[in-house]
Amino acid sequence: MAHETAREWEFTDDRDHLVRAPGRPARLVAYLPTGAALHDHGIRPLGVFGSAHDDPAVPDPAKSGDLPLADVPYFGAGPALDTEALLGAEPDLVVALTYGGGQVYGIDPEAAKHLEERVPLVVLDVGRGRSLAGVRGRVTALARSLGAPAQPDADQELAVAEGRLSEAAAGRVRPRVLALSPAGPDSVHLARPDAWPDLAALAGLGVGLVDPASGQGGNWTTTTWAEAAALEPDLVLTDVRGNAAELGDALGPGVRSLPWNPELPPSARQQARFCAALTEALETVKP
Repeated sequence: MAHETAREWEFTDDRDHLVRAPGRPARLVAYLPTGAALHDHGIRPLGVFGSAHDDPAVPDPAKSGDLPLADVPYFGAGPALDTEALLGAEPDLVVALTYGGGQVYGIDPEAAKHLEERVPLVVLDVGRGRSLAGVRGRVTALARSLGAPAQPDADQELAVAEGRLSEAAAGRVRPRVLALSPAGPDSVHLARPDAWPDLAALAGLGVGLVDPASGQGGNWTTTTWAEAAALEPDLVLTDVRGNAAELGDALGPGVRSLPWNPELPPSARQQARFCAALTEALETVKP
């Protein structure tokens, strides 16, 4: 929910905080994938930052979408976030994420508190239980409140891509699709489809996602490569973020892999591209 007058801008974030600014913010800093999604709406961020999983000096290109990284300052990641440099750039809005509970993701709690005392902070929830359309809708609502126009062409592109994906996934025997993040030569993180908004959306379109056995993690089950291979996937969605290890031949020959970004920028444009790539992979893989 957003409201704007000649003198004040307001936006209710996913912590249910009413965030106010003296006027419509024009100089914003955002968590990298969210900044990339806002850029798809025509709003280029003043700068971006990463999470504790990211390189503190170099932004992860897998999370960056079409954002021109050479032209957008990177203020660090996690504990290495340079809050003084960020504040020195004089932003009038910071956009961050939470995976639930209102705790800001990608910024240490004390640093988040320090920032929010100085700059309006909008926090969007991308955690378990949030639908992909809902996450995308919240970014769109924020973008529209910041002056971005509607994007009917991008929305139509996504609708068409989702329809084609649903057709490719249909059939008497659906390919078994396993989403994972390589952890190293001896272990792998297997994604739980219902824990990730994008995977839950794919399942809703008919993609035959493999649900691994439960484990200790909330979003992942960590196991051996042998146990992952025993699930007999026909297609593997492989985490390509900078903090993931290489897949290599850990699952043996003959298993097709498609690059997967668990933190894909939540915009219609980026999601349509992934749906199109997955459609092509499903049409060529044989269960």
